Amino acid sequence: MNAIIRYMKRNYKILMIVAVLAVALWSFIPKQQQANDPEKDKLLIELITFVIEKGHYDPADINDEFSKGVYKSYLESIDPSKRFFTQADIDEFSKYETQLDDMILNKDLSFFDLTYQRLMERIDEAEGFYKDILAKPFDFTANEQFNVDYEHQPYPKNDAELRKRWEKQLKLSVLSTVTDKQKVQDAPADANKELNKIDDAGNAKKPADKKADGTKKSFAELEKEARESTLKSLNEYFDFIDDLKREEWFTIYINAIVERFDPHTFYFAPEDKEKFDTRMRGSLEGIGARLQKKSDYVEISELIPGGPAWRGKELEQGDLIMKVAQGSEEPVDIAGMRLDDVVKKIKGPKGTEVRLTVKKVDGTIDVISIVRDLVEIEETYAKSSVVKKDGKLYGIINLPQFYIDFENKDSRDAAKDVAIEVQRLKEQGVEGIIMDLRNNGGGSLKTVVDITGLFIEKGPVVQVRSRSDDGRPSGKVEVLSDNDPKVQWDGPLVVLVNNFSASASEIFAAAIQDYNRGVVMGSKHTYGKGTVQNVIDLNQFVRSSTFGDLGALKTTTQKFYRINGGSTQREGVMSDVVMADRYSYLDMGERDIDNAMPWDKINPATYNIFKNDFDPIIARSKKRMENSPQFRLMDENAKWVSEQKDDYTFDLNIEKFKADLAKNEAITKKFNALNDYKSGLTFEPLPQDKKIMDKDPELAEKKEAWFESLSKDIYVEEALNVLEDMQSSKSNKNAITIGKKEKVVKTR
Repeated sequence: MNAIIRYMKRNYKILMIVAVLAVALWSFIPKQQQANDPEKDKLLIELITFVIEKGHYDPADINDEFSKGVYKSYLESIDPSKRFFTQADIDEFSKYETQLDDMILNKDLSFFDLTYQRLMERIDEAEGFYKDILAKPFDFTANEQFNVDYEHQPYPKNDAELRKRWEKQLKLSVLSTVTDKQKVQDAPADANKELNKIDDAGNAKKPADKKADGTKKSFAELEKEARESTLKSLNEYFDFIDDLKREEWFTIYINAIVERFDPHTFYFAPEDKEKFDTRMRGSLEGIGARLQKKSDYVEISELIPGGPAWRGKELEQGDLIMKVAQGSEEPVDIAGMRLDDVVKKIKGPKGTEVRLTVKKVDGTIDVISIVRDLVEIEETYAKSSVVKKDGKLYGIINLPQFYIDFENKDSRDAAKDVAIEVQRLKEQGVEGIIMDLRNNGGGSLKTVVDITGLFIEKGPVVQVRSRSDDGRPSGKVEVLSDNDPKVQWDGPLVVLVNNFSASASEIFAAAIQDYNRGVVMGSKHTYGKGTVQNVIDLNQFVRSSTFGDLGALKTTTQKFYRINGGSTQREGVMSDVVMADRYSYLDMGERDIDNAMPWDKINPATYNIFKNDFDPIIARSKKRMENSPQFRLMDENAKWVSEQKDDYTFDLNIEKFKADLAKNEAITKKFNALNDYKSGLTFEPLPQDKKIMDKDPELAEKKEAWFESLSKDIYVEEALNVLEDMQSSKSNKNAITIGKKEKVVKTR
């Protein structure tokens, strides 16, 4: 889900205007100030709002509606599970709900100061709550329930109700831990491996939740251990909270402001900017997963190809991390922890083990063991494989991201690498190619234009619109084209996408679709991110600053449009062949974000389309999937996942809690057939890769894991069926011209 943020060189006009004006305004800075000085906070607010106003593609009006959005976002950020503030606090805060716009423009920090001081007081009170509650055993025979839908829960009316909420939340945490422990100690010896109880020699260990003599611990002993573990986790969390500086809380307030302009505008404090730069360089470590905050927990937003989490095949996008354990140590409940703190717990030296307690997208709870490793950058590069089907050879190219090194034009990039892979596949005699862009969050604009050019004659690929000189989002439209008439591959082409294909992936899929060059297959639609961001160093706008590093601002400066004139924003790219997946009935992507920029359209570019008739091929694919037991089961799974997504209520009676868990496990067992499915197809490396694999066992292991995953992939299997149909139909590739003054052929 990464944005295309490096369309920088074409935006200097906007940025230079902002810079010149800013230097004039902030040439003189007050004398040296102390840390947490309100004067620095006021400067940041003034500077950031100025930069957004002058540089953002479509800056929102700072009015009462904007104020309401900031108010809501900020309170959700500092108290997401509503376990600190009471309704009395909110009643006091609410008088500012429509005043924040004026306070922002006047650099008035009254609201922040009030909420910050009250939050510090409430945090101190909460420390007393949880320590007292966890000092005594819970009664799990009482018929109680707890709803974790914090977004729609009211704030506690008073301190007594607040304490009761803490009690139920802690009771649920301890209950979950106790049942996990019982499951481990009740498991047969040969199940220890599955339950992550294996020593370095591969031998089954005695479960840690049994006594030294191997006998089971009593329920009281397990419950006591669970409370102690929860207490330890909360102590660590509150120690972390106590260490936070005022300026770190102020950063949250700043981002509540800037993110109201659009979801991809974001303020980076100095330390956060450093982390962002590290991510942009592709330095990855730990388990190889990207995380994002999701309510009180942390969600897996992306698995890095080749990383240990990806290789393990147990962790999935959408899984919620609830607890983290180091090796055989007790798991730590991460509810309410800051994302950075959770990341620190998950990170660690190569070869060490981390155990994650996760809530799967289907609602089941699982403990997943991952051995940390270095995530090699090689595994983020394009790779390919060949497969024989019905006597014909086909190729698949997997592209995890549209990468490029902007500082070194001679280094490898996605376009160069994909061109090499296409050439190698041609040399093997393939009769069709799959471009797999599933989970590809984007990257370089230049590379997507060049890659599209491998499959078409020269012509436009994407249109980019900037804001006009008067500040409106109706400025000059630039058409970015492939100017190389060479077509490297003119045979059958399928583009595989899913809900997590974003930005540059959507540009490629849209171009192939608009040219009628190939068939786009996958989720109903892609992510729907059609905007460009630039990262602006705020320090360049002030001279002789004594405040130290001011950080940076990532702000939206442009918008993408398909060559047919439609935006990819919000709507994404609709697949020609819609394939059921676990997320089919969930709202996902940009369209599910309340302040995402709208869809719109501009005039189409002038381009040629191929006279391919894919309708019969699409119809045959649809018929096959209707008759496929795997796709029918996947659709059933998707419906069940959708039904479970709004179930936020947990029984705190242990027997009912266990019954619910057992019921869910029984239902999900039949969906395990999807994981066990094998197509019978054998995917193999290209000769060049085979030579490297013979010399590098670790790389060979990663490649073999990829080949195995392809052989079990129902989406790749159906994509091959479509390639086979396309090859058989010998589609006519003659083209007709459409443009601004001619009727535009309606895209599928």
